[in-house]
Amino acid sequence: MQAMTQASLRYLPLLLLALGWEVTARFNLIDSQALPPLTHVASAWVDLVRDGELVDNGAASLYRGAMGLLLAVVVGGGLGILMARWRLLDVFVNPLVELFYPLPKSALIPVTVLWLGFGDGSKILLIFLGCMIPVTIGAYNGARGSDQALIWSARSMGAGRLRLLWDVVVPSALPELLNGIRTALALAFILLVSSELIVSQQGFGYLIGYLGSTGAYEGMYAVVLTVAFLGFAADRLYQLLMQWLLQWRE
Repeated sequence: MQAMTQASLRYLPLLLLALGWEVTARFNLIDSQALPPLTHVASAWVDLVRDGELVDNGAASLYRGAMGLLLAVVVGGGLGILMARWRLLDVFVNPLVELFYPLPKSALIPVTVLWLGFGDGSKILLIFLGCMIPVTIGAYNGARGSDQALIWSARSMGAGRLRLLWDVVVPSALPELLNGIRTALALAFILLVSSELIVSQQGFGYLIGYLGSTGAYEGMYAVVLTVAFLGFAADRLYQLLMQWLLQWRE
């Protein structure tokens, strides 16, 4: 009972926001063309699902986002750990990470389109490049913080480099790495929709731009809210995964 009460209080602001939205639109406090009632948005969402537009475009977006993020986790995580353990690699790669970290990742959209065109490849590459940086930094910081006593103990027992990385360094780097991946997860949604708004003929971003340009604002808001709730759900599920992984680590 107490858990249900806490959950209700936690999500009460979302309910109040929804009620405020509906009241504002119904009483025309804001032009209903610019902010249609939430009930109309919900009806438009149902229509988009029935027509298959939301499902088809959503599947294309989620595929691009998942592939780009997966590549970023594998490459960025491995690169960050290796940078922390091999000084020469750190010397060569760290300046590049520091250079690209403050760069607005959306600035890479024209570059990826120039390289790979308007298909899935350019979006996957953009998400990979943008998400790899926080993953790399998280893995690097976590691996750098590995307990030296454990490393010396493992070496004294004859552990090789690969065994040392897997048994000592990777578990030590896991909390920071998981935080970096969480940041990358949010960034993946941002980059995905941004790229699809500009250079795409399919996906959530394309659908938002198309519906907005044709004046179908209820549908546009429906897609925006879909992306928001998908991002929210992905973050919540990932937090549960983090808790399980860190509990297993302990």
